[in-house]
Amino acid sequence: MNMFLKTTLTAGVLSSMLMSNAFAAPSETPPAFVKRVADNLIVRLKADQSKLKNPAVVKALVRQNLDPYIDSQAFTRTVMGTYATNQYSTAAQRAQFEKNFRETLIENYGSAFAKYSNQSYSMRPYKDTGSKFPVVTIDFNNNGEKIPVSFQLADSNNQWKIRNVNVSGIDLGLQFRNQFAANVKSNGGNIDKAIASFKPDAEAAVNKK
Repeated sequence: MNMFLKTTLTAGVLSSMLMSNAFAAPSETPPAFVKRVADNLIVRLKADQSKLKNPAVVKALVRQNLDPYIDSQAFTRTVMGTYATNQYSTAAQRAQFEKNFRETLIENYGSAFAKYSNQSYSMRPYKDTGSKFPVVTIDFNNNGEKIPVSFQLADSNNQWKIRNVNVSGIDLGLQFRNQFAANVKSNGGNIDKAIASFKPDAEAAVNKK
């Protein structure tokens, strides 16, 4: 086989691979993904229920069963808002924010899961709107009260990940963005200080009236 033909075939194969990847999508449906993550999380919560007062156990549980499914980069951009642009922050500052934000999210989720006492959930019917960011809603049953939680998803390397969460109609990403903007202001516009001191408060966000 001559060199021209080899080059042509190689280029054709690479082009086909790139095209197939470009149009690839997660094989799992959005509701199936959310159900799998929720079910696995509840199984672990039930198995470790006697240990949930131990912060280290709860953090490990979150790291293993929820953290891998969070699109922290997308969440970071949402929460930083305009401060995620080159005009206000550097790539290093954004990376530090993402690291800090991820850790505080783990603490927030850990505090919530530590209160777990055999709550169940039910999934609402899913409607595929063709959106780039599909939303799946489930109702957590807490002592007879239904708490709707909506997960906005994004396709990350052919796998669904959670890019934002809405609890009882409260957009957590937006509330955290407001909290961060207020923190930047209280630090006189110093981004480094704002990033170092920012602690997203999920409870305050959810209870926002």
